[in-house]
Amino acid sequence: MSEHRAEINWKRTTPDFSYETYNRDHDWSFDAGITVPASAAPDYFGGQGRVDPEEAFVASLSSCHMLTFLALAARKKLVVDSYHDEAVGHLDKNAEGRLAVNRVILRPRVVFGGETIPGSDELRELHDKAHHHCFIANSVKTDVTVEPQ
Repeated sequence: MSEHRAEINWKRTTPDFSYETYNRDHDWSFDAGITVPASAAPDYFGGQGRVDPEEAFVASLSSCHMLTFLALAARKKLVVDSYHDEAVGHLDKNAEGRLAVNRVILRPRVVFGGETIPGSDELRELHDKAHHHCFIANSVKTDVTVEPQ
């Protein structure tokens, strides 16, 4: 149906290549001409001021959920004025004993405008439908919980 590409570029900038000292900073480039500075998480010797893959994973789930939610709301003729999420991913050992982002909690706050404001049951239903139609959530085995605020 569609193809999505990213280009990842890294180059050694340290005189040696040992686990404790090699640089983790690299760039993610996308076909829209955008380059994102990335690195490992600080706990794994990553650079400051850069996005780490775990954060990007959480942001990807949150963003996909939001975009799906907005599409569903628009199709129901609901007017969304703002959407804010403070998503949290939890890195733990999985059932096989390997580190994984085992769960992600999305806490979206949605402000509606217009004449029709959905009740709490309809809002929960919209979020549930958004979760089940989100391409990213459907692509991972991480437990994703949506807790509308």
